[in-house]
Amino acid sequence: MELAIVIAVVVVALGFDYTNGFHDAANAIATSVSTRALTPRVALGMAAVMNFIGAFLGQEIANTVAGVIEVTDGSHGLVIVMAGLLGAISWNMLTWYFGLPSSSSHALIGGLVGAALASGSLVKWSAIVDKVLLPMIASPLFGFAAAFALMLAIMWIFRRRNPHRVQRGFRIAQTVSAAAMALGHGLQDAQKTMGVIFLALVTGGYASQGDDLPVWVILAAAAAISAGTWSGGWRIMRTLGRRIIHLDPARGFASETIAAGVLYTTAFAFEAPISTTHTITSAVMGAGATKRFSAVRWGVARSIVAAWVLTFPAAGAVAAVVYWVCKYIFQLP
Repeated sequence: MELAIVIAVVVVALGFDYTNGFHDAANAIATSVSTRALTPRVALGMAAVMNFIGAFLGQEIANTVAGVIEVTDGSHGLVIVMAGLLGAISWNMLTWYFGLPSSSSHALIGGLVGAALASGSLVKWSAIVDKVLLPMIASPLFGFAAAFALMLAIMWIFRRRNPHRVQRGFRIAQTVSAAAMALGHGLQDAQKTMGVIFLALVTGGYASQGDDLPVWVILAAAAAISAGTWSGGWRIMRTLGRRIIHLDPARGFASETIAAGVLYTTAFAFEAPISTTHTITSAVMGAGATKRFSAVRWGVARSIVAAWVLTFPAAGAVAAVVYWVCKYIFQLP
């Protein structure tokens, strides 16, 4: 019975990883596609490959995610993890349907916290505040400001150059910045699923705290997020690539470069599972605002921010409901 639940949790976790891939495909490639630096299929293929490689670059984020809640061993603990995953998947699908670039990362952590609270399990609030909530606020603010500053620097450096040649050069450079962004997405987001699978293995008694991640977990998570990325996420891509602001190659390059830098820094220096969605979206707004502040469609931006704010509690609420349903079905104590 317990082994069957562990297998079910792993399958659902990989399902979440897949939805993360197609939900967040836009993070890496929307700006490159919208500026015609890359064709959609080439961009998706590159992003899928870089996502796969990025998943092998570390385990810091996985350890952080696995440590945000503490559940009892056995079937009860596994149901809590399952409920958290289903809450995150539900929110991912809802925001994908409406084309809103919300955070799969915060949906996952919100789901885990919601299921843990519903079950009376221990939530490690200090880790959540330090590693999730503070970076959640700081990363988009920094992304906006840094992309704005970098774009101003680009405009000043190339102010006397031929504009058409400059944009053509940045269109080529976007191939590199988009690849860097996709690598950072794999580094951040694939590890979150690894962390949940490892939490399920520990809860089921198939691993111990402090063990290294099994190779099959890394391979499975990397493959699932890459497959999801390849399937695309066209609704969100339109929002991020065109509805916020119509980007040119230079602004696309600035957005992707800053977002990638933030992803690497937070992963390796702070072990913080930040949202790739929040980071790239705020960077797009920052780079776009250098045209003029009115060039950014702030109405669309407000809808996106509202989705950001709702992600944590909404995924948590769905996960709590799922937990109570599972508790009744499995007649848990």
